[in-house]
Amino acid sequence: MCGIVGAVAERDVTAILLEGLKRLEYRGYDSAGLAVLDDTGAMRRHRAVGKVAELVAAQEAEPLAGHTGLAHTRWATHGAPSEANAHPHVAGERIALVHNGIIENHEAMRSALIERGYGFTSETDTEVVVNAIHARTERGEDLLTAVRSAVADLDGAYAIGVISAHEPGRLVAARKGSPLVVGVGIGEHFIASDVSALLPVTQQFIFLEEGDIADLTREAVTVYDRDGNVVERPVRTSELSADAVERGRYRHFMAKEIHEQPSAVAETLEGRLSERRMLTETLGPEAADVLSRAQRIQIVACGTSYHAGLVARYWFEGLAGIPCDVEVASEFRYRPHVVPAGTVFLTISQSGETADSLAALREAKSLGYMASLAICNVPESSLVRESDLVLMTRAGPEIGVASTKAFTTQLTALLLTVIAAGRQHALTEAREAELVNALRRLPGRLEQTLELEPAVQRLAEDFVDKRHSLFLGRGEQFPIALEGALKLKEISYIHAEAYPAGELKHGPLALVDSEMPVVTVAPNDRLVEKLKSNLQEVRARGGRLYVFADAATAPAAGDGYEVVTLPDTDPVTAPIVYTLPLQLLAYHVAVLKGTDVDQPRNLAKSVTVE
Repeated sequence: MCGIVGAVAERDVTAILLEGLKRLEYRGYDSAGLAVLDDTGAMRRHRAVGKVAELVAAQEAEPLAGHTGLAHTRWATHGAPSEANAHPHVAGERIALVHNGIIENHEAMRSALIERGYGFTSETDTEVVVNAIHARTERGEDLLTAVRSAVADLDGAYAIGVISAHEPGRLVAARKGSPLVVGVGIGEHFIASDVSALLPVTQQFIFLEEGDIADLTREAVTVYDRDGNVVERPVRTSELSADAVERGRYRHFMAKEIHEQPSAVAETLEGRLSERRMLTETLGPEAADVLSRAQRIQIVACGTSYHAGLVARYWFEGLAGIPCDVEVASEFRYRPHVVPAGTVFLTISQSGETADSLAALREAKSLGYMASLAICNVPESSLVRESDLVLMTRAGPEIGVASTKAFTTQLTALLLTVIAAGRQHALTEAREAELVNALRRLPGRLEQTLELEPAVQRLAEDFVDKRHSLFLGRGEQFPIALEGALKLKEISYIHAEAYPAGELKHGPLALVDSEMPVVTVAPNDRLVEKLKSNLQEVRARGGRLYVFADAATAPAAGDGYEVVTLPDTDPVTAPIVYTLPLQLLAYHVAVLKGTDVDQPRNLAKSVTVE
């Protein structure tokens, strides 16, 4: 969601701050700002509503310069998008602060500060924090002490960066419930909410843990844990390059990431398959023991990751013979639970910092689950650090808000997990060898599917003037229909719903007419004949069908039928393959409609608040 960049250096940091914000634009935001301490020690600030380009224009019109500074992109929670609500917030013209997260007790703190004579110029919870820190410095506390005592009073989630005009070579940062990293340089140090913001200046990072406070100067970084003890956090080298988050030859990041899926899935599989087996040890040294004892799987996730979990339920039960439940993370936290013995708690998240999923994992630790397992794309994330077993998706940076390669690599990682678990239960050696072969063929099938882009692009023209669309699938393809509908609504703003095709006659059929495109995924599986009957129900009501099928099942194109034929695919991996044309359809509809494909309105990439 919101993005943080901060720096303390021997050189002017404004260009670093602005470049960092540009690299965080994918997270979603509605305003931006920066504050620096200039050579006179004065606090100077620019803020702007809209894109980072507006902030850059303000900087060009009135240049700011300084060796210590903070910058921020805001996604509105408390208070509408406005310059007054944009970060950094400043108190007494001396303390500047940026903040990601939500302070739940901000109203009580605001009242107490008003009684002490503090005024407020914004509607944000963040301004409460900067005033609370300022009040402590007025009592004679230095910046580090003031931040430490102020955050002790905060309820909720936060990642903050703070600078003071009285200590111009210092930057103090703290995190609880929101991610924050420290970038390590020579004679300079940085903070950011994501490593991608700092890749042009460093590849050395310290990942702050829950409750940490970091004290940064040009010469050193000192980290304190939640109890105030000095701790050593490891410095890790990022394998990402500065150009890993560039669009290259593509018009949008989403297009680039759709086309990266064959190589991303190949990377997910790399080193995890022998000739006939999935290598269980890649989930961790305890994986074989944990999975052999697993009697049930509880999957918890949000959004696209939840759809991946729905597909995995079919695999866990149909291939591995293990009962599996799937629940939205934001719902899981707020109901009583009965935890059957031997249940593994499996979380799925691209960022590993999704607030609801993290909270669900922490809740699960107190409920008696046998073990926790994470499917994630970010090795240093909180979800990974706090889980017993981990399988990284290795998708690489995903910048587009609408998830594409994160989803297909999650599905691939989940199928690997199912194979590992199934070997301990219902999966025979022969069947495992068949699944391993299907996975080895998968990147090639994805390459072939992407060659259908011109045909899908032509179909997209039919959707531009439509206001609604219906997606249908059966069995493992129903969650893929859900994901296709989500993609279309996310980036084209066309209302789209998905149903199991067999449910048509129980209500959705009332919506079908010539103005309602009906998109169907129909691989050659055990339910295809029943699906064909469902499609006839649509045609009988005048609906127009857009069918993605393989050569063995595809109906003949004709009046009311548009058909795209996909390569022959193993039924088990078909959900992964059939995802791609639905992504392409959503992308090209959005391009034709002229929407902001990579940063759709009202949405954020990494949802780090409830």
